Amino acid sequence: MDHAGQKWDTGVVKLTAKGMATRNRIIEGAASHLRSDEPGTMTLEDVQVITGTSRGQLFHYFPGGKEELLLAVARHEADQVLEDQQPHLGALRSWSAWERWRASVLARYRVQGANCPLGTLMNAVGSTPGAAEVSQSLLARWQEFIAAGVREMQTSGEIAPDLDAERLAVALITGIQGGVQMLRVTGSSDHLETTLDVLLDHLRSTNRAVLASVPAIE
Repeated sequence: MDHAGQKWDTGVVKLTAKGMATRNRIIEGAASHLRSDEPGTMTLEDVQVITGTSRGQLFHYFPGGKEELLLAVARHEADQVLEDQQPHLGALRSWSAWERWRASVLARYRVQGANCPLGTLMNAVGSTPGAAEVSQSLLARWQEFIAAGVREMQTSGEIAPDLDAERLAVALITGIQGGVQMLRVTGSSDHLETTLDVLLDHLRSTNRAVLASVPAIE
């Protein structure tokens, strides 16, 4: 996907339903392997064994070889980052919804632990234009979901209307990414949980500040 709810433009030649199913099976098989406890360095031979496909099939669906396959898996994993936060990420219209989203983020990264399949893929494909596209698109979509939630809460009067929704979204995503890195280093989600709590408390406090500024009616 390149924006919330839109599909990636992968340049894949139009396939039959059966062909697309086979291609998706290869991607999902490779992704499952990378999410395992000790994925190691995945080779095309590994993918053949994991997915039960021949070398000819792999190059039919991924003519660019291993790099094209890994980019496809990276897109799959980037989509999964957001899908694991749904439906809460797309429905940030109340404080209870924000709490459910917070819980979904913590749950996802606690399960992931120190192993980050998307990070592994980004390291494998290096600084190629495709890799940069995956990272930038994921962050842009994630930011827009959160910014949309902030704007919803501003409309309902739950967050101060003069705050910059995009900047708040950037702060939340940056905080999450920092907490995830600490989780990978320490094995604990405490830093991630604390960061989310502090940032969400800040959002709530803006509403209290607005109410405090309203003169009392005597």
